[in-house]
Amino acid sequence: MAMTFHCDIVSAETALFSGLVEILVANGTEGEFGITYGHAPLLTGLKPGPIRLKRQDGEEEIYYISSGYVEVQPHAVTVLADTALRADDMDEAKALEAKKIAEQNLANQSGELDYSVAATQLAEAAAQLRTLQAIRKKLNK
Repeated sequence: MAMTFHCDIVSAETALFSGLVEILVANGTEGEFGITYGHAPLLTGLKPGPIRLKRQDGEEEIYYISSGYVEVQPHAVTVLADTALRADDMDEAKALEAKKIAEQNLANQSGELDYSVAATQLAEAAAQLRTLQAIRKKLNK
């Protein structure tokens, strides 16, 4: 039996997950990383994208987060997300539309455009689409 640790995934709106997991994989500000039992303590920022975890029963779950932080303690990991969604709650058509609008706003380059807001919206929409692709890949195994 694999070693496990307690994991909580919470957003400003709700707690999405709480339970024992074997591994958690996320996109940090310095790149993708994985956490298993016994990982050294860590506090790092998270980029928009999927968070994958393998529960104690062997089932894999995927969540989308817009950004946030992960805190690793000796026997517990906490993901604090600005916005988080269960993969099943995501709408691909809505993410594609958000990406299209953000790309149009960036291409427009008018004086009224807040470039950083448009770039953030584009990054979040692209991350949601990557999360949906990861789900499809998992389902097609």
